Amino acid sequence: MKYAAPSWLPGGHLQTIYPATMIAKPPVRYRRERWTTPDADFIDVDFVDGAPGKPFVVLFHGLEGSSDSHYARSLMARIQALGWSGAVPHFRGCSGELNHGPRFYHSGDAREVDWIVRRLKQQADQRAPDARPGKFFTAGVSLGGNALLRWLGESGQGAGFVDAACAVSAPLDLAGGGAALSRGFNMIYTRMFLQTLKPKCLKKLAQHPGLFDRDAMLRSRNLYEFDNAVTAPLHGFRDTDDYWHRASAKHVLHDIRVPTLVLNARNDPFLPARYLPDAAAPCVTLDYPEQGGHVGFAVGAPRGRLDWLPARMLHFLESASSRTAGNASPLVHVFE
Repeated sequence: MKYAAPSWLPGGHLQTIYPATMIAKPPVRYRRERWTTPDADFIDVDFVDGAPGKPFVVLFHGLEGSSDSHYARSLMARIQALGWSGAVPHFRGCSGELNHGPRFYHSGDAREVDWIVRRLKQQADQRAPDARPGKFFTAGVSLGGNALLRWLGESGQGAGFVDAACAVSAPLDLAGGGAALSRGFNMIYTRMFLQTLKPKCLKKLAQHPGLFDRDAMLRSRNLYEFDNAVTAPLHGFRDTDDYWHRASAKHVLHDIRVPTLVLNARNDPFLPARYLPDAAAPCVTLDYPEQGGHVGFAVGAPRGRLDWLPARMLHFLESASSRTAGNASPLVHVFE
């Protein structure tokens, strides 16, 4: 499934901004559960409930995203139409209510991904006691894609209960992506993120006074400065450089043992093409189309549609897991 951007949507910036802001998101019927975390905090998980025995897809959202993000709604709407089940776990503080603990979330949070995925797998299996459990897939977008890849790589064979996975527009090289987002037109994205992150931080300081340097956080003008003031110290990193190095998924792509798609447009403003890895484990498919922007991949006219990306993701998940199981025939109904 080769991606080609519509002629009326040129360039990485338009291909990023237009799908996220101008194309109507499909409706999805979510059911929410609140889970207590291992450290006595909480997260909210939004579910799409399908038929027992059908596939289950977990989607980890991006920085300051949620189950309402355009990519989440488009994927979950497709899953719902197929009668499958799905879940969008919210990273801490992203479900509309600030989490209670002295932390947020970050790009390399493999431990957080681990307990979430394992609990979802257990729940998925319990929903089909009289039927063979359906296939279990994981996906991540942007920050969530990087965190998922970190977990897949760090877990190695331990992630083998996942039938297939995909990461879309993941910042595989956090230092390269961070540098790109700190200059020129890309600062518009940085300002957008900081507009939501800084108010959260002030609320977090009200919960936990002195947790980090308030003035340094408020002075931050880019993600490097913000991560230095907040993300790194809250999550056990020495500083931004240490965080960006240790959390980058590019370091673990050779360790992944689950069939995995890594989909990044070469014109993604968040991660210039020169930072894209050119090698990975044999089970990892690196797909770098020339166009698509950052989680864009709009198609059609006159106003565009969001259905190419869900179709690409589900096609890979089904076909990769079928090959692994010794059946090379993908399920055609994904595209009906």
